[in-house]
Amino acid sequence: MSEQKVAAVERALEILNAFGDGKRKLSLADLAERTGFYRSTILRIADSLKRYGYLHRDSAGFFSLGPTLWRLGVLYHNAFDLADHVRPALARLVEATGETATFYIRQGNKRLCLFRHHSSSPIRHHIDEGAELDLDRSADAQVLSAYTGGSGSLHDGIRAQGYWKALGERNPEAGGISAPVFGAEGKFIGALGITGIIDHFTGANGERITAILLEAARNLSQTLAGQ
Repeated sequence: MSEQKVAAVERALEILNAFGDGKRKLSLADLAERTGFYRSTILRIADSLKRYGYLHRDSAGFFSLGPTLWRLGVLYHNAFDLADHVRPALARLVEATGETATFYIRQGNKRLCLFRHHSSSPIRHHIDEGAELDLDRSADAQVLSAYTGGSGSLHDGIRAQGYWKALGERNPEAGGISAPVFGAEGKFIGALGITGIIDHFTGANGERITAILLEAARNLSQTLAGQ
C-alpha cells in the first residue's frame, strides 16, 4: 500500500515537471506525451493536484500550474537570499554590456534558468526564469557540465581558461559567454552568462564582454564565499 502511495506521488510530480520547459499551458494530450501516462491516470491525479492548488484547468481543457506553487516559490525565495546577490550582478552586466544576463544552475541532466535580466534591446534572447532546458552545446550548459564532473578535452579546456564562449551552437543567430560562480569553500554554484546577437560576441567587442563577465563572476564568487 505504501509503495502505491509513493508511486502516486511520483506520478503527480512527473505531471508538474511536464511544465519544466516553461510552457504555460498544456493539453491532456501534451501531458500524456510528456509523461507517458494514460490519460485516465493523468485526469485522476490532476483532480487531487487541482484540489490543493498545484494545477489549474481552464474552460478549454488546458492545464497550467496553480497558485500553490507560486506561494511555495515565494517562501523558498524568502528563505534563500542568493537572489539578493545575483540579481544586482545581472543588472550591472546588462548595464555594462547592453546584452541579456543570466544565471543557470544544474538540476540532474537539465539546466535551470534561475535568474535573468533582459536587455532593453528589442532584439534579444527570450527564455523565462524557471525554464528547464537540455545540457546542450550552449555556453552556460558547457560550463555547468565542466564544473559538475564533465570530462574530456573540452571540459578540461573550460576549467583551464575559466569560461566558455559559444557562437551559434543553439541558435545560429545567437552567441553567449558563460563563467562559473563559486561559493563558500570553493563550491561551484552556477553559471553566470551573457547572451545576445552573435555578431556582438566577436572581435574587440567580444573580448570586452568577456572581460566584463569574468570580473563579474569573480566579484560574485567573492561575495557569496564571504556569506
